[in-house]
Formats: sequence, structure tokens, C-alpha cells
Amino acid sequence: MGNDSKGGQQAKILPFHPTGEYYFSKGLKAYHRRDLYKAKKYLERAMALEPNEPMIACQLAITCTEMGEYTYSNNLLENILNVLDPLMAECHYFLANNYAHLGMFKEAYRHANAYLDKEEDGEFSEDAEDLLDLITFETDEGEESFNQEDGLIFKQEKAREYLECGNFEKAIEVLLETIEEYPDFWSAYNNLALAYYYVGQTEEAYRTLDTVLEKSPGNLHALCNMTVFHFYQQRDMELDELVKALAKIRPIVLEQRFKLGATFALVGKYQLAYQWLKQLQKQGFEGDATFFYWLAISAHYLGHEHTAKQAWKRVLDISPDKAGMEPWAEGNQQADGFENHTPSILKRIDSDYAEERLFAIFLSKHSMERDMLHKHSLFADNEKLTQLEQNYIKLLTGHSQGMNSEIEFADRTAELLYKHFTPIQISEAGLFLMWFSLFVEAVNENIKLTNPAAWAAASEYTWNKLRDEKKSQQEIAKKYYISTSTLAKYVKLVNSLLR
Repeated sequence: MGNDSKGGQQAKILPFHPTGEYYFSKGLKAYHRRDLYKAKKYLERAMALEPNEPMIACQLAITCTEMGEYTYSNNLLENILNVLDPLMAECHYFLANNYAHLGMFKEAYRHANAYLDKEEDGEFSEDAEDLLDLITFETDEGEESFNQEDGLIFKQEKAREYLECGNFEKAIEVLLETIEEYPDFWSAYNNLALAYYYVGQTEEAYRTLDTVLEKSPGNLHALCNMTVFHFYQQRDMELDELVKALAKIRPIVLEQRFKLGATFALVGKYQLAYQWLKQLQKQGFEGDATFFYWLAISAHYLGHEHTAKQAWKRVLDISPDKAGMEPWAEGNQQADGFENHTPSILKRIDSDYAEERLFAIFLSKHSMERDMLHKHSLFADNEKLTQLEQNYIKLLTGHSQGMNSEIEFADRTAELLYKHFTPIQISEAGLFLMWFSLFVEAVNENIKLTNPAAWAAASEYTWNKLRDEKKSQQEIAKKYYISTSTLAKYVKLVNSLLR
């Protein structure tokens, strides 16, 4: 720009600072276009800029409901009623809808009535009355039925939260209580089997699924979980028999079709996977990133490149951090993460650095060559392995005597990271190496190790920062189900250990 003709001063361009209203408007436009993932992203940004604006929080809650994220939506709506605007009566109606979807009919009934008490002739009054009629019809056993149903759903949600944040021991505890109280609730058994498998109690995992299939023959989730276990344990004969049986099943429920398709894709039966997943897409099934991931994988391996690339675009819309992990990229294959590259694992276990050896042991746990690796001389008789590393191998092979809380903590934290970064690619290996390096430093400095979710979140946040990737503390904290204040505390601890 030239000088000002009067004062001779340089003209200044004022920087543009987007406001909460700006992002709210973009979020609304995306919502009306039915681009729910972008709508959620913009609305969360708007809420971060204007956290006290109830309209933003309410629209975000509505968007989350349509995405099936009922618990997150409920937290937003409850916060509006308890903190931001207790007079925003429509939140009661939205809560009633969410709780009805979750099967928590007592809460749904309470909030539908609360809305009608406040807004007898309101915008949603007819819908609220219809919902009450439906709830009454579905639960004609009265208040006792409400209480029983809510207790079951509460336990189920609690167990799911523990599983997602990697606290498998707590998940097992809650699931065992659930089974004792509700002995025919098969979902709890299936989740219990997964929890056992995650902590390395393979025989318990198999035994739990056997119990389900004995009492509920043909239980699809149990059969799918058993298929995955056989695949990872390389029980090829049993795997083939189960795949043949599953190929004959024709479920009606959409979620069961998705489970079947995803299972086939995971074990490399791409033709069967594509058959179910593509059919679901044609029927308008609104899946999450996992759905589009497996659709992209199966389509690619069958040569349906257009479908594969369209599905992968949806994966990146939901999870931008998956960029570069598409199966057709050079060097990328669905099963070819570091965990399935045996030469790399053997090279790492022979490294002079503790974090490399610990990472190799973790990789071996998830390798399809697991049993072979653990019998290899570099695992069984390696003078470089410290007592801690030997304990780790014993833990994975079921030969640990008593509890080793430190190495179990390291493994649990790595598992949390693995839930978000699987298969492990070149760029992500650095994150795991950083975590095991932090772990070694923490043990050397006698730091008490608690809260694996916080350590995993702090490791990822710091890793992103070191790579100049912009991820907010709020975003990472939400991902690991911890508060931003807890994350900030552990980030300081991580930084102190990295110095």
C-alpha cells in the first residue's frame, strides 16, 4: 500500500479475528447441508470462543444427537439447564429424546414431563406427548421397570467409558457386577471378553465367549469377536470354520450388518466385507469413521477405487489425522503396520535403547507372529533386556508372578494410544517411542505412575506440538475423557521429563 496522502503514514490492514458468531453461522450452514461432522467442528470452535452462549451449546447438542453421540449431547444440555440458562425449556425435550434412544426411559419420561410443565403449548409439545405415549407403551410395567432399565444402562455406559479410556481392570469389575445382576445381558459378556483379551487374559476371553454361545447360540457379536480372536491367535482352522458360518448369516438389524462387514474386513475377507458395507452405504447408513475405514479398505483390495477414495474422503472428514494412511499409498497396507513387520520388531528388541526394546515388546503383543516372536532368542534369551523388560515379556506370555504395576501401567497407556493409532505407521512410531522413553525416565526418577489416560493424552499433545501439528488441549482432553486441567498438569510433567 502507498502512503496516506494526508499524513504520509502507512495504511494498516487489521487482522481478522473470527468470533463465536462467525463459527456458529458456519456450523448452522453445515448442519442444514447435513454435513454433521463439519457442523460439529465449527460449533465446538464457536463454543470455545463463547462458552457462556446457550444457543451455541444447544445447537451443538442437537448436532451430536443426530450423530448418535447421545452422552456428549446430554452433557451439553444438562450444562445449559444447570448453568447457562435454566429457563431454556426445549433442552428438556432434547434430553428426553436422547434418553429414550439410550433406553433410559425413566429419565426420558421425567424430562418430557418437565418440558410439558414449562411449555404446555410449546413448539415441541405434541412431540413430547407422543414420546410419553411411546415410553408408556414400551414400559408398561411401571416405575419398577424404569428403575431396572436405568440401572442396566448406567452400568453399560460406565463399562463402555472404562473400555474407551483403557481402564480394563475397572471395566472387568463393572461388567462382572452387571452379569451377576443381569445374567442374560449378553452385551456385557461380549464386552467382558474384549476387556479380558485387552489385558492378555486370552483363555478367559475365550471362556467368556463360550459361555455366551452356550446360553445364546448364534449370538452374532460373540461369533464376530471369536472370529477376531482366532485371527489374532492364528487359529486358522477355527477361523475358516467360523467365517464359513458367518457368511451364511443374513442379519436384519443395520448395526449387526455393520459388525459383520467390519469383522470380515478385519480378518481379510474383503469380498464378504464389501458385500455388507457397500449395501449399508446404499441404504443411507450413517456410519462413523470406522465404517468408512473398512469400506475403503475392502473396496481398495477388490479394485473398486472410486468407492475406496470416496469412503477415504469421509474418513478424513471425520479423522483428519488419518491423512497419509490410505491403503493405496506407497508402503501402506491394512495389515502392514509396524506391529506386523517382524524384521523391524526383531531389530528393535536388539536395540541399545530401552524405549526401542519396550516398543518392540508392545508391537509383539499385537503381531500376527506373536507366538513365534516370543519364542525367538532375542525375546527369550537377550542379555540387553532389563528386569523391567523381562517382566513385560512375562506379562504378555502369561508367566508373570504377581503384579508388576509399573510395566502394566506402561502397557495400559500404550494400549490407549494404540486405540487411536492403529495400525502403527512410520509417523506414529515416534509417539510410542516417546511414551516408552517418558516411562523409563519416570521410573528412574521414582515418579508415582497414575492415570494412564492423562499420560497418553499428554504424550499425544506434546508429540503433536513437537511436530507443529495444531491440536488444542481441549480437543485432546476430550479424546481421552479427561479434563483440560488434568491434561495441562500432565503436559508440564511430560515437558519436565523431556528436558
